[in-house]
Amino acid sequence: MANGLSLECQICGFVGFDDGFDGFFYCQRCGSQADEIRDTAVDNDDMILTKENAGFTVQRRNLAVKPEPVSQSQPLSQFWETLRNQADDDAEAGDGVGPTEPADFGSGPKPLRYEDYYSEIRMRYVMGIQIMIELQIKALVEQFNVCPIVVGMVEPIWLRFLASTKLFSDDWADEAINESESQVQGVTEGVGVRSKHNSEPHNVLGKRCVMLWYQSVSKRIPVSYSLVISFLACHLAREPILSTDIIKWTLEGKLPYFAAFVEIDKQIGPPTNACPLSSNRMFRPIEVIPVQKLESLAASLAQSLGLELPPVNFYAIASRYLKQLSLPVNIILPHACRIYEWSMPPELWLSANEFRLPTRAFILSILIVSIRILYNIHGFGKWEMSLSHAAKRNDGKKSKVNNSDELSEPCSSESDVDDSASEPYNKQPQQSNLDATEILVLLQSKYNELHDTSDFGKDLESYLEYCKDVVFAGVKLSLEDLEEDNITEDLWRFYQRKEDHQPSASCFLSPSSPHKRPRDHSQSKPTKKPKDDTKDSHKEREIRRIKSDMEENKFCYIPPRKRVKKHDYLHYTRRKGDGAYVYAAHADYYILLRSCARVAHLDVRSMHVAVMCFERRLDWLEKNIQHSVKQMPCNEDCQLCHDDNDGNSVEFSKLNL
Repeated sequence: MANGLSLECQICGFVGFDDGFDGFFYCQRCGSQADEIRDTAVDNDDMILTKENAGFTVQRRNLAVKPEPVSQSQPLSQFWETLRNQADDDAEAGDGVGPTEPADFGSGPKPLRYEDYYSEIRMRYVMGIQIMIELQIKALVEQFNVCPIVVGMVEPIWLRFLASTKLFSDDWADEAINESESQVQGVTEGVGVRSKHNSEPHNVLGKRCVMLWYQSVSKRIPVSYSLVISFLACHLAREPILSTDIIKWTLEGKLPYFAAFVEIDKQIGPPTNACPLSSNRMFRPIEVIPVQKLESLAASLAQSLGLELPPVNFYAIASRYLKQLSLPVNIILPHACRIYEWSMPPELWLSANEFRLPTRAFILSILIVSIRILYNIHGFGKWEMSLSHAAKRNDGKKSKVNNSDELSEPCSSESDVDDSASEPYNKQPQQSNLDATEILVLLQSKYNELHDTSDFGKDLESYLEYCKDVVFAGVKLSLEDLEEDNITEDLWRFYQRKEDHQPSASCFLSPSSPHKRPRDHSQSKPTKKPKDDTKDSHKEREIRRIKSDMEENKFCYIPPRKRVKKHDYLHYTRRKGDGAYVYAAHADYYILLRSCARVAHLDVRSMHVAVMCFERRLDWLEKNIQHSVKQMPCNEDCQLCHDDNDGNSVEFSKLNL
């Protein structure tokens, strides 16, 4: 039959059909199919087609391919098994020539090659780290309300970092072997190879190449870099996630790190012959990365990848710290944002210097300066005066200064502000209902509550669950002992019954309890206090206590200022004595300082150094601004509003803005 037909298409009117070589003919213009015309393999002379005797109907050819849903993709372990089988089939197929030498029927599996070992180790390790990062990002989004945008941001960071390691270069495996052999100096005798590792490749010293390649890949991509990449993605997304949060959630097991190897083993499968190392060996870290090192590693990683980092999200982090301190957010935060915008300290950017103070220290430094300016905390003895008032209230008078619970309620209600406000910096500051005395008393009373405790340390049940899921994750009995499991369940049920029937503390405190032993009359008499304690007042005891706390942190107590000549901002300095720096400060400033240091998980002295550094920057800016204003030329006129030569003056009311 001819390759084409000169028939008119009923769809588009074009004359001409092409043979599709599948038994059908299709229009040359629109591609519609003629259903009633078939290629019957009959000679053209036996059947002549004309317009009169050829009736047909047309149908468009559907070229669309139905896509497969992504959710039905096979697991990674099955995917890798498919790739291995495909590679084996390709290897068996060869070049199409066929077998060139006789082979035994029913022979065993093909021995692994040199390339199979390092390719399998490299791929399993890289995919394991990638799965760990995915688990961490998933936990951050689902459990800690991180914006889902980090899911799309972490992928390019990970891929660019993976490319920078040059782990997939052709000579990586040989370089790792040569490096292990070059580290040994002089003539050495090779170590004997164990019988069960005879099939594996070894270097000239007798060391297993499998372990050498694993050490090389884990050195280029440490397991701790999963936390670094997750933290860097949150920082680029402007999320108020600090390095202390990442480490805290990691230690608590809320962020998959210590027990992530269990899920990794489920996805990549058990060890293979080419990679005999278990997931427990490859992906279970021994210790967590230090908090200070996490920021420096994230900064150095971004610097090596050429990423331009933004500063930390000051507004969100500062409002979060104010809520932790139970301080009014609507009053303090607008002033702090103005100072931040005016000064823009470079310390709010991540630094690759591990020994630099962290960014959270300078965020709280801005808050400390703002609070001192707003509440005039400059060594006037506000806290000492509150102690005198507290002694008078012991006679039965009530005051809101000493009632920290009443103070915290309005502060917490005012601090319930949406951190995602569209214009946080343009909010007008409100007038404070609290004075400096109330703020200091509140911080003093809330200081012990600011200590952050882990969730698994609250009770025994939480601790046992933490040990089961994190500390001893993946640990199972070598032999299935049903009796031991039953004993464990019986002990656990016994503990729960004991907790349920445990009497409350009120039973022991109630004087009408029938099980309470009668008190001895001799014990009902009040014990005599030492003479020194009776003479000391409540104020003196509290001052001695704050002095003792200041001395432990190398601070020197300064009495309140009496003859005040200037009411300006008071700068504190340090002096060197007995081989160490001694910091002199008033009690008002120290109470504010140590509360901020506790919420930031910093030493009080480090917090004080950050405050002094920021104060020096503000002082330098004020002096240079005054100098720059004096040096500015005043004879330059603006072309828009001071051009007298131009007759067409510009009026802002006529501008189409």
